[in-house]
Amino acid sequence: MPERHLFEYAVIRVVPRVEREEFINVGVILFCPSQGFLKTIYTVPEDRLRAFSPSLDLDELRSRLQAFERVCAGRSQGGPIGQLAIASRFRWLTAMRSTVVQTSAVHPGLCTDPAETTNRLFDQLVG
Repeated sequence: MPERHLFEYAVIRVVPRVEREEFINVGVILFCPSQGFLKTIYTVPEDRLRAFSPSLDLDELRSRLQAFERVCAGRSQGGPIGQLAIASRFRWLTAMRSTVVQTSAVHPGLCTDPAETTNRLFDQLVG
């Protein structure tokens, strides 16, 4: 039986009008400490987002989502936050915010392959 690893994940949400608390799920972020794994995948469903909020700046949104990728990758491309330990980067990315890009609560699970689990969660929760 393959070894199972503890992981944590959160859903990435776009909240165009924070005061209304309405959101669209656009991605997931998954952290598996025993595998040194931290990854985010996302999509920008332009038609849905425009229907939801015609004034939403999609270029700015893409920039914010790309920042999630850079922080996950770490090193200098992730800026000062990218220099932190992997667990600290995950906690920073999933911290509670009142901005257009937010994350859900963090949820735990067990997996044998964190990359496959990231893709499966994305399909289930976003796709």
